Amino acid sequence: MSGDELLKVLAALGNPHRMRIVAALAAERNYVSRLAREIGMSRPLLHMHLQRLEAAGLVVGTLELSADGKAMKFFEVAPFIYELTPRTIAEAAETVTATADRQRQKEEAQ
Repeated sequence: MSGDELLKVLAALGNPHRMRIVAALAAERNYVSRLAREIGMSRPLLHMHLQRLEAAGLVVGTLELSADGKAMKFFEVAPFIYELTPRTIAEAAETVTATADRQRQKEEAQ
């Protein structure tokens, strides 16, 4: 895994709301409206968090039609395993790009 990819995953998981979302989706796949109700979050805020998790490759979203023809976006946890050791971090650190450094600084400023 590259340093940029590792930073994206760690940044995505570095938020308690996103950790709760992954935990809820690990129990069962869910659609946005029901997931928002279950975790007590507005749909727009949930969408923002899901986009971050999806960009990091931690969740996968699919658009499906309900029986009454309504479009519903379902999310589920993507299979992943990350091993964090001093060695894997050192190897990843060697591949961090300047773009990733700037993006991380921007996110920390928000």
